[in-house]
Amino acid sequence: MRTRRLGVGGPEVSAIGLGCMGMSWAYGSADEAAGIATIHRALDLGINFLDTAEVYGPFTNEKLVGRAIAGRRDEVFLATKFGFGFNTGGDAAVISGTDSRPEHVREVCDASLRRLGVEHIDLFYQHRVDPKVPIEETVGAMAGLVHAGKVRFLGLSEASPRTIRRAHAIHPITALQSEYSLWERQVEREVLPCVRELGIGFVPYSPLGRGFLTGTAKPADEYPTDDYRHQDPRLQRDNFAANMRIVEEVRAIAGERGATAAQVALAWLLHQGDDIVPIPGTKRIAFLEDNAGAADLALHPEELQRIDAAAPLGGTAGPRYTDRLMALLDR
Repeated sequence: MRTRRLGVGGPEVSAIGLGCMGMSWAYGSADEAAGIATIHRALDLGINFLDTAEVYGPFTNEKLVGRAIAGRRDEVFLATKFGFGFNTGGDAAVISGTDSRPEHVREVCDASLRRLGVEHIDLFYQHRVDPKVPIEETVGAMAGLVHAGKVRFLGLSEASPRTIRRAHAIHPITALQSEYSLWERQVEREVLPCVRELGIGFVPYSPLGRGFLTGTAKPADEYPTDDYRHQDPRLQRDNFAANMRIVEEVRAIAGERGATAAQVALAWLLHQGDDIVPIPGTKRIAFLEDNAGAADLALHPEELQRIDAAAPLGGTAGPRYTDRLMALLDR
């Protein structure tokens, strides 16, 4: 597996990472054994950049990742995220809103370390910006974790350029994680120029459009109600049909190159800059191996032009999230 550097002078990681969320949460039933086997296979392939978060489950995904990397910690660049509060009464924890108070940041870090079974976290992200807490206070607490040796590098997720600049002035931010793919290109307007100016690496999540860009997705109403895709606005019937033009072009190029649609979509992202490290999520070894192959697929200039024409900035039908989830994004 090829490697890339996260930010100017930052850590070296695999050019493609692994998003672990779907092994425990959001995309149908969980299969812990399959998830652990997939993580082991990722490490065997040289994919060392693993991404999880306390909210995935909640809490269960960090435990799964911890069990998977036991005995192989030195092979892993481990990222996790904080930023939510939970109501823990009843049978399961429920998100109660954002919470990035300094005391909560410190509490979450200690809890994540215990669940992951590690002595330090390589990359600690604020999952969503908390409008109730100045970013300077949150990043100040995160910096304290670096000084304490509990965290190596700091990150933000779905932060606006204004927030990124304020945070970076307190302590260097190594990576920004935000959605970026052929069907979600809004970061190209202001966010990517900002992080590049500051020397911050960029980590796209959902780089395959929650499976849509692989050509295997179904309309929203064909997914069970406990699957996130059931409510995805871009998979609703009219939007789904309109967005298929992107998949058709990606499939055509894949067929011409003897590749898969997923590989072409990920290769397009890798071509957007050496500072970009996508983290496609999967809980299946076959999909993991397919995604890994994108690191070696060099697209030709005319192929990149064809893709840009089929999936221009702002050309996707439907909003990226429901209104409730859009409200959590920093603007």
